[in-house]
Amino acid sequence: MPKILFIAAHRPDRSPSQRYRFEQYLDFLSRHGFQYDYSYLISAKDDHYFYSPGNWFRKFRIFLKSAIRRWRDAMRAGEYALVFVQREAFMTGSVAFERRVKRSGAKLVFDFDDAIWNLDVSDANRKLGWLKNPGKTAEIIALSDLVIAGNAYLADYAKHHNPRNVVIIPTTINTDLYQRVAVPKQADKIIIGWTGSLTTIKHFEFALPFLRILKQKYGERIHIKVIGDPSYVNEELGIRGMRWTSQTEILDLSDLDIGIMPLPDDEWTKGKCGLKGLQYMALGIPTIMSPVGVNTEIIQDGVNGFLASETQEWILKIERLMESEQLRKEIGEAARETVVKKYSVRAQENRYLEVLSALIASE
Repeated sequence: MPKILFIAAHRPDRSPSQRYRFEQYLDFLSRHGFQYDYSYLISAKDDHYFYSPGNWFRKFRIFLKSAIRRWRDAMRAGEYALVFVQREAFMTGSVAFERRVKRSGAKLVFDFDDAIWNLDVSDANRKLGWLKNPGKTAEIIALSDLVIAGNAYLADYAKHHNPRNVVIIPTTINTDLYQRVAVPKQADKIIIGWTGSLTTIKHFEFALPFLRILKQKYGERIHIKVIGDPSYVNEELGIRGMRWTSQTEILDLSDLDIGIMPLPDDEWTKGKCGLKGLQYMALGIPTIMSPVGVNTEIIQDGVNGFLASETQEWILKIERLMESEQLRKEIGEAARETVVKKYSVRAQENRYLEVLSALIASE
């Protein structure tokens, strides 16, 4: 029975990248003859200190503890058929762990869903940015026996460093679990929502120009909901950010009438895998995205969602959805169907099994 060691930064059910890239396949892999262990670095207790400003002594202890854990993982890597690294094994520029895996005899799998060769450091840890080495992504890709990229843009980058061993598996939603919940609400109120995190709240702010205009025009008819950064406040728009939890995620999204995913068009966002939009779409929520990267593959404008660039375009498309409950229903149903067919766990699980099994069987 082949064994896999999964290597990631966060504990299970904590990081969207881990949840939607590999955690939701673990039971499926177990049912098909795989055993696995899961090694993560940042505990629930560490989380508070790691993502808060300061706390330098605590952060040093987290780094030290993490280094010891990865050293132990490296020593046992040869016990596994595959070692699966999601984004990176360690939070500094070191690739020592991946090099040790390569020497151990285990096959190295590298999975990534962002343009992580571009430096992106949280505000709380900006002073530690010098420890990062974005160039290590290329080194890990070159070392890997298999690279799993979340979209074509990331795969094209990977193929420059590993031409033969790159496959695309999109970020997926478990549509068996992702079912919209009936939530009581005012019939005349339209809820426009965004979901994200402390590190992506900056992307929500690209929505402020058109949200201000809509709020001025429609007043209390519009409610704007932000999930993922409980510290976020915008008095002008009446926004109080909500904390994201995996336990309430579906319930918190279910009352949205319109889901938005505004993005700048830059090298980082071109590598994103459309997760926010896919979450809305999986729940049958009509979705409007910036036409950046994979979003233009996910959305057929006017069919299963909308794409919008300029402020006026966002306003016109939001107003179209606001004015027609039937349009919201039709777009939402088409959105859900798209996710089920192309971006669901069921749609991709056999592909996942196939590439991992083929790698184990290869010489």
